[in-house]
Amino acid sequence: MFECFRGSSGEVLSRDDYLADFRRVHASGIGLLAKIERGQTFQEPGSPSWEAFVAGDWPRALRLLEDERDAIASYFRDASGRGLAFRRLRVVELPVSPYLQWEMHMLRLRSELGEEIRVLDAGEIADLERDAELPEVVVLGSSVMYAVIYDDDRKGAGARRFTDPGQIRRTTAEFEALFARGEEFSEFFEREISPLEPPTVHRPSPAVR
Repeated sequence: MFECFRGSSGEVLSRDDYLADFRRVHASGIGLLAKIERGQTFQEPGSPSWEAFVAGDWPRALRLLEDERDAIASYFRDASGRGLAFRRLRVVELPVSPYLQWEMHMLRLRSELGEEIRVLDAGEIADLERDAELPEVVVLGSSVMYAVIYDDDRKGAGARRFTDPGQIRRTTAEFEALFARGEEFSEFFEREISPLEPPTVHRPSPAVR
């Protein structure tokens, strides 16, 4: 699965170029935005909630997420009005990392407001990851898809862009097959995330270069 993402194929975009291209295609009338997220920890500078989480202020991190409710609700109302479905498959390793515990609270909000989210245990896809982990994939309709690129500090650094219609059709079908195997987000959250104590955060250290 996802063979076209193996190796270094695709047009490499900087972070700014990726975001600009994403926004352009997103606004073009597509019917599906599909995401696979595989990494278990990332850095989200610029997110007030993530910064509160990293600072060890868990109650504030959760409050700041809730502060985003109205803006997120507005986004999904607009998406629904345009016929845009947003599906996310979140691959998880248990026990969840502190980052993933934080992200799950963010995803709970998005799930409540209209995003279709399923969770898949990494153990269930071990046969697909013998050579490498699944890529971080974003598919925008039938127009374009991206393999997201991260730097050594796990910050978003750009993407590899793919526009071949056949590759996009195959990837979309592969995504839907995995999505069907995933667990409904609310069930996973109530069982695995709700009972957890606030996470212990280890501040990320700069990568050695």
